[in-house]
Amino acid sequence: MQPDLSYYIGDRVAIVPRGTNIIDLDRYPPPDLAIELGKTTLADDLGRKRILYEDLEIPEYWVTDVQQAEVTAFSINNNGSRRITESQVLPGFSMALLAEALQRNLAGNQSRVVTWLLAQFQTSS
Repeated sequence: MQPDLSYYIGDRVAIVPRGTNIIDLDRYPPPDLAIELGKTTLADDLGRKRILYEDLEIPEYWVTDVQQAEVTAFSINNNGSRRITESQVLPGFSMALLAEALQRNLAGNQSRVVTWLLAQFQTSS
């Protein structure tokens, strides 16, 4: 099973060679962030897959409900998870901000959403 998106962050970015599509977890450590984009698989993403990512000790896991433009994020440690409202692997990144960007994207112009989101990052830094 592969997440829809996964990322290594900070010093770990170069761990996996560029262009690698499927990460062999017997060869490389698990990523820092796994993201599932759910439409019909939300129950599985929030249940069985979350337990798998807990077992793999992936530090953070996000489930995005693409129809409702909602994000449920979890911090994972000690083989368990807890819901979070701010990313632990991307300090200062708010799940509410991501949810608002998704809502704006549903309403219209994607390039305007990207411009708005970049402005939010500049304002917060």
